[in-house]
Amino acid sequence: MSAVCREVITLQLGHYSNFVGTHWWNLQDASLSYEPETSPSEIQSDVVFREGQTMGGHVTYTPRLIAMDVKGSLRTLRQEGSLYDAGKDTSAVTWEGNLMMHKESPPEKNFFLEDLDKLDKGGILTEADFSSSSQPQCPGSMSVDTVNNQLARVQQGYRLEGSVNVWSDFLRIHLHPRTISVIHQYNHDGEAHRLEAFGQGEALLQGLVLEDLEDRLHFFVEECDYLQGFQVLCDLADGFAGLGSKVTEILQDSYGGRGILTWGLAPVSHPNTTPVKELYRLLNCTLGTVHLASHSSFFCPLTLRGGLGRQPPSPTAFPYLNYDPSLWYHSSSVLALALDALTVPYRMRNNSVPMWQLADTLAVSGRKVVAAYSAVPFPMMHGSSLPDALSLCTDVLPWQPLSACPEAGDGRCYGQWATFKGFEGQRLISSLAPGTIPPTPLHSLHSGEDVLTSYIRSFCPTAPLAVQLVSTPSKLTPPFPQIFDQALDAQGFLQNQPPPHGSPAAVVSSVPVMTSLQSGPALGTWLSEMHRGASTFDIRRVAPSFLSQGPEMADFQEALEQLRLMARCYKDDSGGVTRSSSEEDDDD
Repeated sequence: MSAVCREVITLQLGHYSNFVGTHWWNLQDASLSYEPETSPSEIQSDVVFREGQTMGGHVTYTPRLIAMDVKGSLRTLRQEGSLYDAGKDTSAVTWEGNLMMHKESPPEKNFFLEDLDKLDKGGILTEADFSSSSQPQCPGSMSVDTVNNQLARVQQGYRLEGSVNVWSDFLRIHLHPRTISVIHQYNHDGEAHRLEAFGQGEALLQGLVLEDLEDRLHFFVEECDYLQGFQVLCDLADGFAGLGSKVTEILQDSYGGRGILTWGLAPVSHPNTTPVKELYRLLNCTLGTVHLASHSSFFCPLTLRGGLGRQPPSPTAFPYLNYDPSLWYHSSSVLALALDALTVPYRMRNNSVPMWQLADTLAVSGRKVVAAYSAVPFPMMHGSSLPDALSLCTDVLPWQPLSACPEAGDGRCYGQWATFKGFEGQRLISSLAPGTIPPTPLHSLHSGEDVLTSYIRSFCPTAPLAVQLVSTPSKLTPPFPQIFDQALDAQGFLQNQPPPHGSPAAVVSSVPVMTSLQSGPALGTWLSEMHRGASTFDIRRVAPSFLSQGPEMADFQEALEQLRLMARCYKDDSGGVTRSSSEEDDDD
């Protein structure tokens, strides 16, 4: 297969989407290497990164990214970044009289950002740790590997749980000046001027905001040779759902034929919530799901919240993670790890699957909403094989829901794409001695793809299935939080022997991850529950202010009807016979 680079432009719309996106970009940055003797990675970084040049002629490598957020969300990060800083131009100052300057103290940086500043300037973090072991540097430059290595050595020194307020507090990469777009009409902090309702976001994309977005899109699109599409991370529970619906509509109208894969992000909880705010979030999720799905190649909600309703079940739990669901810094890191694997198909160097093909595999017959599942980490014993690991999961699939949509459990599925990433150093097939009877059918297969396919088909025997295996793991360098169980070793595999009592946990530097994207009848139930939740009250009486800036009541009712019809697309009786419209109407 040709290794032609098919570029992808990423859009991050909203504060939680930028949390997830920041972790995701940090993971991509940690995997970069500029060493000439290093063999090319399985993942083609040029798909999402762009090469540029500063005013001084220095080569840069920055994300092909547009990130939108509200005023007050950047703290220490400058909107235009620092890579292309040409210094302050004072030539326009002509006043010769007395001046009185009022200077506001900038927010303090946490320890991680302070150390990052030192590395950017070519410094060494601690003289005792690095003076004798630091790698030689080329004049005026520092390789990405060296930065990663130095940060990794002080991994245990960073505990940012108490110092992360916004996503820029743990951003480790430089951004292009065209990346960050701040919406000054709304505030990040305080109670006034908050972007809380779908209609507020819809109304934003006009005038200067629309012109600014179009300029940024044109800049990134025009430098692409083989643009395959857009990956959109959009907040689902606030006004950014309305903004995202308009953004994806523009992408659909202006770049027809390109893939638009939209991930709707929602945190487990919000600070200072109230019953009215929870109702707003339900309505935003409802309208966002309808409109984002309509304008995208596929739409996949991503959340660790047990459900998107006002009273959801407990947050998603993972057997070998100890994360705090209330911390956005933690929950977004789990979603970013899963998203790193979910986006692998269209980022591969060889045998890459274009966005449109991935979407066509899953979004069949109008079913444009898909659900994600993931095992973070995938439970695999160090030194064992994939058949060994899967044979321990015979009763239930190893992954947990990432879309607040539990699997149906009856094996019915319209389509599935499974990815196993990060098995480096482990065996994909069994290595039994000749003449040994295989303990399970999986142990007799001769490729990792066959092993994983056979295993999944034991649960979903008739569903169309595609699998993809990637050896390279996600590298967890700072500031990724250490939220892993003591049973894991440094590579994220289960240890053969439990660690001695009281011993410190290993610093996990990578993990194996297994993910699944699915379209199936379970989504019909999920969409129907969302429809019922948004239809059981009179919005004009309970939340009249929600409609004050749009949509109109008639448009809201039309969206509910579209959601009901969307849910019907997923209804399927046993045997795969889809019911007639009259039969479905009897149930509604």
